[in-house]
Amino acid sequence: MAEQPDYLRETEYRHIGAVIGVDEAGRGPWAGPVTAAAFWINPAQLARLPASLTDSKKLSKSRHQKLRSELVNPEYGHQFSVQHIASAQIDEIGILPATFLAMQRAVASLSRRLIDEKHQIAHILVDGNVCPEFDWPASTIIKGDSKSLSIAAASIIAKTERDALMQALARDYPDYGWQRNAGYGTAEHQTALKTIGVSPHHRKSYAPIKALL
Repeated sequence: MAEQPDYLRETEYRHIGAVIGVDEAGRGPWAGPVTAAAFWINPAQLARLPASLTDSKKLSKSRHQKLRSELVNPEYGHQFSVQHIASAQIDEIGILPATFLAMQRAVASLSRRLIDEKHQIAHILVDGNVCPEFDWPASTIIKGDSKSLSIAAASIIAKTERDALMQALARDYPDYGWQRNAGYGTAEHQTALKTIGVSPHHRKSYAPIKALL
């Protein structure tokens, strides 16, 4: 078995009940949804968590996929929920409210499942320094994906889920290179925007896109 990582901020709440880690992916891109994941780690399987579980931004795509396969393995009994907020709604309400909405929906979905399984929700841990309102106590952790296993797991799930969605969108809109840039404003993406214009999945409230309309 891999050694348990030395960052486990949820220990102060775990004796009360289930601790849910929350993280997002996709606040900065010019296209596609913002995605949030909520993750509960089965305490009985802590020792079997991969030692390399950490902030998804520090890992390669291949490592993301390997970690994801371990985290979603039903043998371990971990639970998670993912929610996407599309670009049209981001334009309507703004990126921070859209991010909060995705987080709230992910936590609501996961918590209902945990409560159905007779778990008491103890605490919500959110990556960053701002926190949406939840029905349970919650706190933020700056660089939480490097300090909390639950947040690190949510980070991996949010990243891989959003990447998969952007790859699917790229099949219909191949010129923007979303399968490589995930909707971020890379040179390839900018060139395509100037050549073929804005797609229905672009965030029209973002300044670089607004300038092209």
